[in-house]
Amino acid sequence: MKNSNPPNDFLLSKGHSYYVFILLFLLYMFDYIDRLIVVSLFPFLKTDWGLSDTQCGMLVSAVYWSILIFSFPVSIFVDRWSRKKSIGVMAVLWSIATVACAFTKNFTQLFIARTAIGIGEAGYAPGGTAMISALFPEKKRSFMVGIWNASIPIGSAIGVALGGFIAVKYGWRHAFGIVALPGLIISFLFFFTKDYKTVDLVRSVKGKGEGSGNQMKMSKKDIIKEFTGTPSLILTYFAFAGNTFLTTAMLSWLPTYYNRIENMPMQQASFKGSSIMLLAIIGSPLGGYLADTWMKKRINARLLFSSLSSITTAVVFFSAFYFFSGPLQYYILLFGGVCAIAFASSAIAVTQDVVHPGLRATSYSLCVIVQNLLGSSVGPLFVGVLSDQYDIKTALTIASLSSLVAGILFFIGSFYYEKDLAKVEKISIMAE
Repeated sequence: MKNSNPPNDFLLSKGHSYYVFILLFLLYMFDYIDRLIVVSLFPFLKTDWGLSDTQCGMLVSAVYWSILIFSFPVSIFVDRWSRKKSIGVMAVLWSIATVACAFTKNFTQLFIARTAIGIGEAGYAPGGTAMISALFPEKKRSFMVGIWNASIPIGSAIGVALGGFIAVKYGWRHAFGIVALPGLIISFLFFFTKDYKTVDLVRSVKGKGEGSGNQMKMSKKDIIKEFTGTPSLILTYFAFAGNTFLTTAMLSWLPTYYNRIENMPMQQASFKGSSIMLLAIIGSPLGGYLADTWMKKRINARLLFSSLSSITTAVVFFSAFYFFSGPLQYYILLFGGVCAIAFASSAIAVTQDVVHPGLRATSYSLCVIVQNLLGSSVGPLFVGVLSDQYDIKTALTIASLSSLVAGILFFIGSFYYEKDLAKVEKISIMAE
């Protein structure tokens, strides 16, 4: 296996590496608070503006459509310029856009403001992933990415629960303004962290090993081949989309489900819905730890684990909605919340493992594009449309099957992983 930094060492001092990690964690948490605060505001927007479920779903999907469009160009900027500066600028932008949502007067204005949030968030996941991959030893990559991704369910749950609470107490406009301020403060701190030096896009001359001095600049064809010629990477991208289709749909519509099916007040329904996905804070680091541990014995364990956890997620959520109701259904869904994001840490690590170290942000940006195009942007809208045509329970039951497709794709990808890993350039990453 080819390591891009020393196997038992940190790129920066251990203390500073964890300081940067904490800032990255907090920014990702507020990213998702700002992204999903609107979910618990659906009933208030429907009352004030007469929105349909389809329009409500579009307010969530708007962020992901924006990320879809801007993620790739922004990630190239991240890889070739500066991770810390790029992340700081993006966090400022998405925080300001969230504040702007509080001043909108109709659906069109709110849709535009939500789109602006996505522009700010477009390169954050790729940039943050690239930094973590560089800051920590490769053997800990899945685990650290797993802890980082635990901020997603935490931020999502806080956004959904806090939004309902603030809307009931003070009005839905205040919800947008209040949650935007902490992220804005943290974004300024990030400008003063340390970064790693931009990695040159070079490759070894065929037939020459590392250290021979025979390297040449990668051509556009070489860069394109880095992605198109890596089957495990392509399959990981599409499998990721299957899982984010499910998780985004559940995050967006579980509060509404409990509001309608169990006649709960929206504040209580928001808390109950968010509590299910909040348990992903267990699944994310646990999944990363198990995948890294398994990888010591089986080289393609990261993809095999992603496959197993995805299939389990599909079975749990489908069974819960199709066969059960009431308290028993809720307990099953809580277990589903643990499973739902367990795949992510190892799958994200794969997007970093099998590409040139100078293309890591770009690699994950392509994953973000695919998962948003086929997953996150479609899931909430898909459920909204089916809910308008049938009912919310039927819509969520059908949406659960998307993780089954993901599990199959991860399994196929596992057969290509070792060969793809062996092709990666071995290049040391240096601190600035």
